[in-house]
Amino acid sequence: MSATVKQMLEAANAAVPRITSAQAREMIAKGNTLVVDVRDPSEVQQSGKVAGAVNVSRGMLEFRADPESPYHDKNFAKNKSVIVYCASGGRSALAGKVLKDFGYEQVYNLGAFKDWAEAGGAVDKPSG
Repeated sequence: MSATVKQMLEAANAAVPRITSAQAREMIAKGNTLVVDVRDPSEVQQSGKVAGAVNVSRGMLEFRADPESPYHDKNFAKNKSVIVYCASGGRSALAGKVLKDFGYEQVYNLGAFKDWAEAGGAVDKPSG
């Protein structure tokens, strides 16, 4: 049975709770939280990213999140809370669902980077 993007997003949004910037700030302050920007590097270069976030483009997420992968990023640990975001919330919803499928239990979708920035969230400015 084939799926549409709309169906995939509905399933992802049902599996991954959406959180507000304020909730994300609280989680980050408590520690043991990984923030993942799943936008492409060119997007991050233009706008910056949530302070302390790791940028793993959506296309590389599975390779970075899987401990069995030779490309595994040690920042990913299943005992951490993981907050994902992108430009509008769609890619981060799909990314969150993938992380859930990989066994990450505490996964949250922050949604759009611009909402974080407009809410006064700390931002690492682009270099260059």
